[in-house]
Amino acid sequence: MLGVVILDTANIKQAADILWNMNPQILASAILVVSYIILFTEKLNRAVVALIGASVMIFTGILTQQTAIAGIDFNTIALLIGMMIIVGIAEKSGLFQFAALWSAKLVKASPRGILIMLAAVTAFFSAFLDNVTTVLLIVPVTFQITRSLKINPYPYLILEIFASNIGGTATLIGDPPNILIGSALGLSFNDFVVNLAPIVILNMLLLIAVFDFLFGRKLQTSDENKALVMQINEKDCITDYKLLVKSLIVLGLVICAFMAAEHLHQQNGTIALCGAALLLLLYTFKDEHQQREQKVEEIFSLVDWTTIFFFCGLFSIVYGLEEVDVLSMLGEKLTEFTQGSIQKATFWVLWISAFVSAAIDNIPFVATMIPVIKSMEESVGGREAMMPVWWALSLGACFGGNGSLIAASANVIVAGLAQREGHPISFLRFLLWSLPVMLMTIIVSSLCLYLMYFIK
Repeated sequence: MLGVVILDTANIKQAADILWNMNPQILASAILVVSYIILFTEKLNRAVVALIGASVMIFTGILTQQTAIAGIDFNTIALLIGMMIIVGIAEKSGLFQFAALWSAKLVKASPRGILIMLAAVTAFFSAFLDNVTTVLLIVPVTFQITRSLKINPYPYLILEIFASNIGGTATLIGDPPNILIGSALGLSFNDFVVNLAPIVILNMLLLIAVFDFLFGRKLQTSDENKALVMQINEKDCITDYKLLVKSLIVLGLVICAFMAAEHLHQQNGTIALCGAALLLLLYTFKDEHQQREQKVEEIFSLVDWTTIFFFCGLFSIVYGLEEVDVLSMLGEKLTEFTQGSIQKATFWVLWISAFVSAAIDNIPFVATMIPVIKSMEESVGGREAMMPVWWALSLGACFGGNGSLIAASANVIVAGLAQREGHPISFLRFLLWSLPVMLMTIIVSSLCLYLMYFIK
């Protein structure tokens, strides 16, 4: 028995020596690949996987604790936390449910009109909220309306999925890939609106037109059912008018500050956290000590800490590859492959991002691609010349979320809510719609990028 223990100990030591003496580029790449494989299987919590991967980077000597922390983009973390707090408080006022019902009544409860309005509302909210929050707010209202109208909710649900992923692409804060890109490059809120919002609006108009042609004209209900929807008082959704006003004021100030960030000389993360702190102050003002503390703890519990720690671990893992020059080597290979042509790089990145993001989580993919594309900039004319490639990465990663039922968290959430309501959305049935929609948006985006940046 003692001999077995000694043998096992010797084998472990030998394995450790091999591991520690391994080429750091191979070792760092192996850590990344294993971490991503485990993430894709979804067998373990993604925050746990990312933090363990970062820890292995440190214990193998690829990173130190200091460099691992230095690799974390705290502007992104601050922006995520700040917006989560603002949205969490604003949600308590009933603002978003009110808007959904109000839009349905605006078109006199017409099933065809509601299809268009709910898609537009979903896209708009997704530009300022995260997609999961948007569908969690809109989908229950959709079921309430379709039950009253006695119509099939399926076209509404899949259009809302597509609208959430497309709408979130329009702004800096609409989708995590944009937050990552914006923070890494120091881009402003206006940069995303000017360069991506027109492409998003064009894609949304085409998508709504297609769904209206295929479904809208066939959606029929009785006048009695319409009357049931018109009788719903949307004002009942507003649970706290004072909080509604406070939330709208702070949200408006934060958006204005995002737009003026360059003139304010402040980063977006600072603006979001300041807005969150202000809204927390207004939300708890004049409360007794115990109630105030309870409210603050409740709001902090609404922050998606799993996502926050996932980002922290992921940043460190990717930074490990950056430290051993793996990503700069990939950048050189990509430059050689595209022959230094920004136009070729733009369209390759756009299409590859879309198909990869349709199969896997787009957040780790974008986090890995950012330093790769950064390493290309110097050899092809600098940051300004490379901007079409960056916009291609954003469009491909975000629109790729429409590629399959598992391509984005919002898709999975809607499928779960639909299953609970007795209207299951199967993977293959969704795929019949999702792939054509993704291809349509990527083709449109390709044409837009060509006309905006490459036509002479």
